[in-house]
Amino acid sequence: MGKSLHIPVAVVLEKKLVQGKGWAVPQWNVVGVVGGEHSGGEVSEPVLIRDEDDQYLWGGYRLNLYLDSCESYWHNLTGELPSLFVICTETEDGGMQPLIVTADGLEAAASTEGDDKVFRAPIPPDIYRRLEEFVVENYVPRERKKRKRRNWTESERS
Repeated sequence: MGKSLHIPVAVVLEKKLVQGKGWAVPQWNVVGVVGGEHSGGEVSEPVLIRDEDDQYLWGGYRLNLYLDSCESYWHNLTGELPSLFVICTETEDGGMQPLIVTADGLEAAASTEGDDKVFRAPIPPDIYRRLEEFVVENYVPRERKKRKRRNWTESERS
């Protein structure tokens, strides 16, 4: 594998209406991420795939893996809940638009500081295998070394 890997993916979002007395607001969740060439090359308009659940398929995304994020991928894979993170933005009409699909937990955490919504989705087995191969081939954990403190009292005596 090279210095980066790009895996085509599609995102499945589900919309539910949360209702109260005299009001209703949409609540969005990511049902999952689907890998494979069938997900298309260009970001597409959402396709309604299940009318009874209001599930939409967004195709044309890529999971981009880079060498400098290998440590974050490794922590994701070895954590309690290995996940892909779908970063979305809310549209003016109350809809949800996926922006990025990533396996980098640091990138996902940074996205929460703005107006973007971050959803967690399980990693499909075929993507998990490719992500794991990328990390194994490119990541070498560095041994953490504790810094040795200087004795500051000796420098004042000189």
